[in-house]
Order: sequence, then C-alpha cells, then structure tokens
Amino acid sequence: MLISSTQFMKENFSQEERKLEELKEEVRKMLIATPDKSKRKLDLIDTISCLGVSYHFENEIEASLQFMYNAYHELCDEDGNDLYTVALRFRLLRQQGHYVSCDVFNKFKNPEGNFKESLISNVGGILSLYEAANYLVHGEDILEEALKFTITHLQSMLPNLCNFLGRHVNQALKFPIQKTLTRLGARQFMSLYQQDESHNEILLNFAKLDFNILQKEHKKELSALTKWWKGLDCANNLPFARDRLVECYFWILGVYFEPKYCFARRVVTKVISLASIFDDIYDLYGTLDELILFTDAIE
Repeated sequence: MLISSTQFMKENFSQEERKLEELKEEVRKMLIATPDKSKRKLDLIDTISCLGVSYHFENEIEASLQFMYNAYHELCDEDGNDLYTVALRFRLLRQQGHYVSCDVFNKFKNPEGNFKESLISNVGGILSLYEAANYLVHGEDILEEALKFTITHLQSMLPNLCNFLGRHVNQALKFPIQKTLTRLGARQFMSLYQQDESHNEILLNFAKLDFNILQKEHKKELSALTKWWKGLDCANNLPFARDRLVECYFWILGVYFEPKYCFARRVVTKVISLASIFDDIYDLYGTLDELILFTDAIE
C-alpha cells in the first residue's frame, strides 16, 4: 500500500511529538530532583530559559523562584562572596517579575565605594553581574555602576578568552538576555551551549527538537496568513501598499512564540498588516483633501 506524503509527514511529526514528551518528562524530573537552595538549580533554570523551553515548566520554575524570593536575603548571605550565584539569582528573580533589592551587591565593593578589582579575574562572575545589571530600574545607581564596570572589563578581557567563552561574552555584549528576542536568543544559545563540554545532552536534544517542532508550526501559520494576504490581492488593488506580512508576523512571534498563542498571532498579524496599509495610504498615496475625507469616513 502506498503511503501519501501527507500521511508520512503526520506520522513523522507524531513521532517527534512523542519523543519530545519523553525528553520533557526527563527534564521535569531533573528540575524536581534538584534542591531549590542549590546553585545547580539556578544553573538549570537559567539554561532552560536561555534554550527557550521554560514555557514547558512554568509551574515548576515559578515554585522554585518563589522559594528563592521568600528566602532571598538568607540565600544571598549563604552565598558569601560568590558573585556568579548572587547575580544569577538576582537576574532570574527579576526576569520572573519578582522585585528584589540590588543592595546584595554592596558586599562586592571596596571601602572607597568601587567594585573590587579582585572580581576581574572571575570571568563567570563578571558576566553574570553584567546580565543582572541589565535588569536595572531607574534610580539603582549600583547597577548603573555595575554595568559600566562589567562592560569595561569584559571588553578588555575578550581577546584573551578561549573560543567558547569568548563567543559567549561577545554575544552577551551585543545582545544581553534582557534585550534579546526569545526565539533568536534560544537559537544562538543552542550553538553556544553545544560547545560547552559540560552541557546536558538530554536538555540540549529536548531544546533542539522543541525548536524544530515550533518552527514547523510557525511556518504553517505563516503559510495560512500568506494565503489570506494573497486573497486580498493588494498588489493589484493597492499597488502603493508595502507587502509587510512576514515582517508583521515576525514582530508578534518575537513576543508570543508559544503554541497556545497561535490564534492571537494570526489575528494580530492581520491587524498590523491592515494598519500598515492605512499607514501607506496616509504617507504615500492620498492627497491632503482625500485624506481629510478618508479620516472623516473612518471616524
């Protein structure tokens, strides 16, 4: 019996989804088994987040971060002078929407009020502080100082770093986590993480498979939207209007990439695309008198 290409694709996709669920459960077990007070838990949550798969474990991650938030100062005291861990916990909590005080970084300053020069040799700590400082809010002078301090020293040490760490630092200086689109950041981090000799193979495979499955879904959405756009026949009916459908879809995908927002992505893409046509009517096509009448008609 011949198997159609559609049937083959469905079966293949189903196999991918089953494999994804298996890997997902293994990662979930890792999360649950790792103590909330441990540095390993921070690293695991951070890696899951950077790989773009944290949406699978929202409840588990929130429960762990809530524990860390409730015991924030106690945990920071236990960390002592471990800049990497203090900065990572601070960033993850702020990333999750928990406001925590930046006063925990005062212990890394000398009596003159400057960050200690001894920190410079700790590349991981400096990088962690840099990423944390990007979550500053207005009036947090210590994080402003931390940002200047870390940027200066990361740039100066960059030429002397090994290939993996050098790429990581260079990428962070260009696109800190706080200012990176989730999907682009995940794709870039996968390449970096794969080069890390200590990477978790299960987690990496899970992230790759999840990324590929989501990418297929996003392509299907864009294909359906393209058919809708072509049905409007804007090229003939509104030749002055720009074809920005893919760009508009990419905008909303950068904010809400998760499968559950499929319908919202389609609706918002259509709204933005139509708004773009209105923008072109005002900027490129209509005369002043026509636009006055057009505006009156809309109102």
